[in-house]
Amino acid sequence: MVSERVAFTPGISSTATEGRLYVISGQSLCVAYAAGGGEPHVPAGPVPRSAIYLGELAGEPCFAHLLADGEAAPEGTDPIALRQLFGALPDDDFGIAGRALGITAWDRDHRHCGRCGAPTERSATERVRTCSRCGFGAYPRLSPAIIALVERDGRALLARNARFPLPFFSTLAGFVEVGESLEAAVAREIHEEAGIAITDVRYFGSQPWPFTGSLMIGFTARWASGDIVAEPSEIADADWFPPDQLPRIPPKLSIARELIDDFVRRHGGDTGM
Repeated sequence: MVSERVAFTPGISSTATEGRLYVISGQSLCVAYAAGGGEPHVPAGPVPRSAIYLGELAGEPCFAHLLADGEAAPEGTDPIALRQLFGALPDDDFGIAGRALGITAWDRDHRHCGRCGAPTERSATERVRTCSRCGFGAYPRLSPAIIALVERDGRALLARNARFPLPFFSTLAGFVEVGESLEAAVAREIHEEAGIAITDVRYFGSQPWPFTGSLMIGFTARWASGDIVAEPSEIADADWFPPDQLPRIPPKLSIARELIDDFVRRHGGDTGM
C-alpha cells in the first residue's frame, strides 16, 4: 500500500517571510543541486508575494509559487519534470511538490468567478477563492478515480492502454461517475474495458495524483464470469498474467505498481523489478 507521510502539517496562512519554496513551472518543479552535483533538493529562501502557504515540514514553512509566463526560475535552480524526481527527492518533498502542483493550478484557474466573471480573492482562513461580487466560493476539486487489480486463479488482469505512448501493461482504472459508489465504479469500469464480471471488491489504498487532479482509490477484486473482451478505444491488449511471467509494468511511482507488487508478494514472488 502507498505509505502515508506524516512529517508534513498542512496550513492555510503564515506570517513567515522565508521558507522552503516549491516553485512550479508547467508540470515541473524547480530544484537546486549542491556544489559539485549530487541529489536535487527543494531550495529555501525569501517568499515571493504571490506564493501560497502550504504548511510545515518538520517545523519549516513551505510555500508554493507558480512561475508566470516569461518568469525565470529562481537563481540556482532548474525546472525538472516532477515525474522524473520520484525517487530522487525525499518522499515528503515529492508529496508536497504534488500538493503544490495541484494547488497552484487551482489558484491560477479560479482567479475569476465561474458564475459572474468578477475577480476572486484568496481566504486567510480556508483554502477557497471567493468572488468579490457575488460571494461564490471556488474550492480545490479532486476527481476521484478507481484503480483495481482483478485476480483469477492466481493470475492478474493487466492491460495496455490504447492511448498511452509507453508500451507497458497496468491495472484497469477509470473516473467515478456522479451518483456512483466506488465499488459500483470498479465493477462498471472492469466490465466496460475488459468485458468481465467481478466479485469480492476490497479497498486497497489511495494515492493523490496531481498530474490529472485526481485521487486514485485502489481496490482488489476477483473474477466472477466472462471472457476478456477489450474495449478497443481504451485497451490495446489485455490478458491474465501469473506473478512470475509479468509483462513490462509501470515504474515504482503509482498505486498501480503497488497493486501489482502486492499481487506478486502474495504469491511468493520477487517485487524488485
